[in-house]
Amino acid sequence: MMRPKRYVPDLRQLGALGDGNYQRLRKLRQLEADGQPVAEFELHREHQYLGRVRIEILQTARFTETLLLEQVHNAGHWLNNPKMTVRVYHDASMAEVISCYRGRQIAPVNDYPNRYMHHPDEKMQVNSFLTDWLDYCLRFGHLPMEHAVWTSGDCQN
Repeated sequence: MMRPKRYVPDLRQLGALGDGNYQRLRKLRQLEADGQPVAEFELHREHQYLGRVRIEILQTARFTETLLLEQVHNAGHWLNNPKMTVRVYHDASMAEVISCYRGRQIAPVNDYPNRYMHHPDEKMQVNSFLTDWLDYCLRFGHLPMEHAVWTSGDCQN
């Protein structure tokens, strides 16, 4: 019986995701109100409320930060609120998901099948999801109304 070929991560692709996610996070974290960084922002599509996202700094070191990104509310009942712990490497300008939903750390490669039913390329998948989620936040994210300094007609993406 032939064993399936072992998954080997594409380090270039993972590196590109990490670099892009670092840049997306940088843009998101530039939201300020009264000169202070905004830790929460709302998601709106035109006049439709989509949810609220929080970025919390869990740990800071000389060249790294650990952030908790969490959608704390959403307008639909069909969606699980994403919750990811992200390590930001300022010296390398990269960001990577280290855990989801406060779960255990994500291994770079998983044997399959496994106890948690993680995919062999789980790390690639969650970092790719982070890309999509951050793009969504950049497209639909707005300061909460109590901090808004512009009207919805002024905001250009």
